[in-house]
Amino acid sequence: MYAIFEDGGKQYKVSTGDKLLIELKELPEDQTQVVFDKVLMTGEGVEARIGTPWLEGASVAATVIEETKLPKVTGVKFRRRKGYLKKWGHRQRALLVRIDAINA
Repeated sequence: MYAIFEDGGKQYKVSTGDKLLIELKELPEDQTQVVFDKVLMTGEGVEARIGTPWLEGASVAATVIEETKLPKVTGVKFRRRKGYLKKWGHRQRALLVRIDAINA
């Protein structure tokens, strides 16, 4: 069984047991479970259920494995012949989660 859900403006296609990097969510310190309720579609084999826009009562449950940082993204601003060069970098924080259950 697979599901397509939306989180943080992005859509993810997952199955049970998959590991996934998602945008960081502010969670309480002791919370290790995350539930995604904006499920767009579920399917198994050739059968599929499609929501308009979301499926009622469907959810995807996941366990937080760790909080990590994505690779550095660099930006450069440059003006030729003027001696002007500005460079910056940024590392986005993310959560690594394991999909435990798909409740259709």
